[in-house]
Amino acid sequence: MKETTSEAAESSVRGHLELLVLASLSAAPSHGYALIESLQHLSGGAFELAEGSLYPVLHKLEHAGLIRSAWDHASGRRRRVYRITSAGRRELEARSRRWRVIRDAVDSVLSAAADAGDAIGDPR
Repeated sequence: MKETTSEAAESSVRGHLELLVLASLSAAPSHGYALIESLQHLSGGAFELAEGSLYPVLHKLEHAGLIRSAWDHASGRRRRVYRITSAGRRELEARSRRWRVIRDAVDSVLSAAADAGDAIGDPR
C-alpha cells in the first residue's frame, strides 16, 4: 500500500512533534486545533496532523512541566489553551540545538553523496 504525501509527512514529523509544538507555543499560547492549523500553515501544508497525534504530545509535555494549560471560555466555547513554561523554553533551546546538529549532518551526507555521484558520472 502506497503512503500519501500527507501520511509520509505526518510519519516523518512524529518523532519531532514535541519540538514543533514547543516552538509553536513559544510564539503564542494556543488551543489544540489552532496548533494543528498553525503547524500546517507554517509547514506550507506539509504537516497535516490528526488531533489524535497531537493531544498525547500535549499531555506528555504538560506532565513533564514543559507546557501548562488552562480552560478558556473567551470565545464562548470551552477549550484548553496551552502555554510554554520557562522549563519548556530551555528545553526548546536544547532540542533546537540538537536538531540543527542532526540537520547539518544529514545535509552533509546528502551533499557528499550527490557530489560523489556527480564525480562518477551517475546520470540520476
